[in-house]
Amino acid sequence: MTTTRAEPGDGRDDPGLGAIMSERRQLINLAYRLLGSLVDAEDVVQETYARWYAMSATERRAIESPGAWLMTVAGRICLNLLGSARARRETYVGEWIPEPLPEPTEWITGRSGSGAIDPADRVTFDESVTMAFLVVLEAMTPAERVAFVLHDVFRYPFGEVAGIVGRSPAACRQLASSARRRIRTAQSPAGPGAGQAGIVRQFRTAWEAKDIGALIGLLDPDAIATADGGGLAVTHLHPIVGGEQIARAYAEIARVAGDRTTFLECTVSGLPGLVARQDGILVTVFAFEIVGDRIRHIWAVRNPEKLRPWQGS
Repeated sequence: MTTTRAEPGDGRDDPGLGAIMSERRQLINLAYRLLGSLVDAEDVVQETYARWYAMSATERRAIESPGAWLMTVAGRICLNLLGSARARRETYVGEWIPEPLPEPTEWITGRSGSGAIDPADRVTFDESVTMAFLVVLEAMTPAERVAFVLHDVFRYPFGEVAGIVGRSPAACRQLASSARRRIRTAQSPAGPGAGQAGIVRQFRTAWEAKDIGALIGLLDPDAIATADGGGLAVTHLHPIVGGEQIARAYAEIARVAGDRTTFLECTVSGLPGLVARQDGILVTVFAFEIVGDRIRHIWAVRNPEKLRPWQGS
């Protein structure tokens, strides 16, 4: 990012509120991909704007590209948060899963729930916000994640990435390359198709019928089911490994829930999924990763703090 100092009388105007706020959508998109949390992303954007307006008008006029300045600051804040997030997740109750997004091509963020939400508060939906992709990002170091997302997703040149990450362009290139290897190894499938949605529908039917044999037939023998309750909802604290083990555990869940639970098929963070309501209250969002004709991974988000985007669904 290039900045130039304004001299008295150079005629440069202080960027107006409209021009600055027009960058909000880009900032939300960056922060969500880096943090996997809409709440944290909104906090980052708020802090970024606070730092902008903490400068004097003269200092703001001296910045040649306000958008680049805002993205740089947001990226640095996210980098710092990623480091502290790792420490926080060591004390998190159970497994931590990125916040799932509903299906609309673009989901509007905002905490008020009043419906009067700024259209700038949007998360643009693409492969980089799918559940499978975000889970892979979680396995990266903070520097890898920032370098990869800025370069490969937002197309920032490594020279500018270096200024955000605090490393040389060559080091950032290596970080992004390492991140790509992680993603290739994970081999995340493409978005859901009609066939994958059909497999989830069969899973739902077998689950509601407590048909363990049918569930086993739909699950990969090495499947994994991961749940996130955050200590705020009852769930399995550790991943369930193995198709038969998952089938039996989910059949028991269905037995305990009885007829109180209903399911809605939907797309969850780019994957086929289910939304579960218990006594009419949304309690769980499930995302399914399907390889071939078998379910390889189930992510079940039960932490109510992560279900805010789904409350109107």
